Amino acid sequence: MAKGGAGAEAVMPDPMIRQGVLNLHAVHVTSYNLELRDEDGFIGDKASRGAFSEGLDAWRRRLRKIDADPIGDVGTEDLSKSQIDKLMESDDVEAAALIHGAIEAFSQDLAEVIRRYRRTKGWKPVERIVAGGGFRESRVGELAFARTALLLKADGIDIDIVPISSHPDEAGLIGSAYLVPHPILAGHDALLAVDIGGTNIRAGIVRYKMKKDTASLKAKVCHSELWRHADDAPSRTEAVKTLAGMLEDLIARAKKKELKLCPAIGIACPGMIGEDGAIHSGGQNLPGGNWESEHFNLPAALEKAVPEIDGQQTVVVMHNDAVVQGLSELPAMKDVDHWAVLTIGTGLGNASFRNWSAED
Repeated sequence: MAKGGAGAEAVMPDPMIRQGVLNLHAVHVTSYNLELRDEDGFIGDKASRGAFSEGLDAWRRRLRKIDADPIGDVGTEDLSKSQIDKLMESDDVEAAALIHGAIEAFSQDLAEVIRRYRRTKGWKPVERIVAGGGFRESRVGELAFARTALLLKADGIDIDIVPISSHPDEAGLIGSAYLVPHPILAGHDALLAVDIGGTNIRAGIVRYKMKKDTASLKAKVCHSELWRHADDAPSRTEAVKTLAGMLEDLIARAKKKELKLCPAIGIACPGMIGEDGAIHSGGQNLPGGNWESEHFNLPAALEKAVPEIDGQQTVVVMHNDAVVQGLSELPAMKDVDHWAVLTIGTGLGNASFRNWSAED
């Protein structure tokens, strides 16, 4: 792990709460944050939103050499998801064909990534994959996932790929309702949730209705706030301070709405999460850097910054962001034993699960 500043002393979170645990109330996390490699590097890099853009741009560069790029002068990096969707569905058949070609190439790469994942113990029995992340929001993303599923089925791999039910921006918050231990949720109807990424931090209030089992719990985001920290380039300390301020504002808002906040904050964060709350790897893109320091512990820092919620001692529960986004889909996964999630955005997040109802 990276080292922190000289003389710094780590503050530990509540020892009764383990972070990044694999055995949750309704599901077992069989793997997450797989970082498989091939001769070109991490295989997940071939199936990110950036990889799709690079593939589209490669086709355009070839066409520009003969002055035949149907998209024109606008740079690929300047094309929004909605603009690409419109090009694909436009009357300009060459532009549409170009987008479809990029989808095909991306789908071939994504199918190969899934084949590689399926060689691992956690992914081998997977029956269904939930597709999340920002790429899922677009029509292009939906077609890419559908094409990938067809490629796999044609290869004898009978696996379904379904879009995540919630909006990707909310799934990373909703999943915390299935992450926080059931007894902490009891007697309340809302919790605070945070989704930390390399560009944005989103914090929100998640309302839930308790059920007898966690998998049947119903949850939705009733309010959220977004901070695009990449525009401000804060230090790590400033980022935690700003996040704490966002959470205090949400606590005040929940009180005004007469919500019964449970004393927990659920956090979705990139990387490998240790049981003590340390980020062991994968935190290199987080604001201010050095989140992997042995002298930094995010759950402990937030418990210190926000010591109480409605008069009760704060408990922070943290896990990998793909795991948390996948947990948001738990109620829809009761009909399968083994399932997984892929979150396609700046990078490729991944996690696989086994329902406790499945036989070992």
